[in-house]
Amino acid sequence: MSSPDVGQLEEEAVVAAMRSGWIAPLGPDVDAFERELAARIGVAHGVALSSGTAALHLGLLTLGVGPGDVVLTSTMTFAATTNAIVYTGAEPYFIDADPATGNMDPDLLRRALASLREDGETVAAIVPVDLLGKAVDYTSIMAVADEFGVPVLADAAESLGASHRGRAAGSFGAASIVSFNGNKIMTTSGGGMLLTDDAAFAQHVRYLATQARQPVVHYEHTDVGFNYRMSNLLAALGRAQLSRLDAMIAKRREMREMYKQLFSEVDGVEVFGAEGDDADNVWLTSILVDTAVTGWGGGELASALATDDIESRPLWKPMHKQPAFEKYRGVINGASERLFERGLTLPSGSALTEEQRQRVTDAVGAFLGGR
Repeated sequence: MSSPDVGQLEEEAVVAAMRSGWIAPLGPDVDAFERELAARIGVAHGVALSSGTAALHLGLLTLGVGPGDVVLTSTMTFAATTNAIVYTGAEPYFIDADPATGNMDPDLLRRALASLREDGETVAAIVPVDLLGKAVDYTSIMAVADEFGVPVLADAAESLGASHRGRAAGSFGAASIVSFNGNKIMTTSGGGMLLTDDAAFAQHVRYLATQARQPVVHYEHTDVGFNYRMSNLLAALGRAQLSRLDAMIAKRREMREMYKQLFSEVDGVEVFGAEGDDADNVWLTSILVDTAVTGWGGGELASALATDDIESRPLWKPMHKQPAFEKYRGVINGASERLFERGLTLPSGSALTEEQRQRVTDAVGAFLGGR
């Protein structure tokens, strides 16, 4: 659905990094990658790390999150968001979705904060997630967070290149994180970055990410640290990818438009989140199928595509329905469950060739024609 889009430029960048002698974590490409991505997002500091999950983990620790705390987060997300909260010993508390976007519902967030405050519980952070490349309504989320005095760590793992009201995803909250996993809009194979305007925040994340070593000749540790820094080789790959980010987003937008056309005359099917998608990075394109209208479900289309070796996948199964996390609390209204039941994500990658795009179009068209 979203395979890595790499070529000659990336190969040359990695070879140059190897020949420079900077093979281990850290090095000039890491430093440059941090500067270049921070400049692209419009923040002062970037800290390149081994994954987006590592960035979430260290961001939460830097906010002081720990055992006994509650962290409010989106239920419509990948498990990494919740895992990072659990790593700290805090309790994840799930907020259901705006059905139009799948992103955290600000009204439900306010309800949860008011209830938890009334019960005397400590809410240490809010972690909203930008779903499938569409930025959260940060105007509303930040207003609610400010009202209750709770810091925001924005999970922009999926939304690099997107924006909210003209401001880049990855620039909101006390800090934001992005992911460069192999299926993301741009990749470093594995990797992520924490982004912030707070110099002390960035420095503390760097400190924790390098085993919390003290600045002395011998190895001295006064805190428990982590081995979370990014390799110089992967940073070189990331710099090449960043130079192509806008072109890769444009190709994904072409896929979105293709699907809009393909389903435009099909009653009961809509392209998920298509309204206002000019600010979306269109990382993945999903459809929502109303079986009562179509007479068929997303699972049937997925099976038909699979016979032609075309990958598709349901939307995220909500975290409050996952066996690992169903014991945790939340404010749930059923919106995310309905999205999971109705949603199907289709091939969306910028690496797809014209021939592959045509295969998808032909396969979908054949399925619809048979209905």
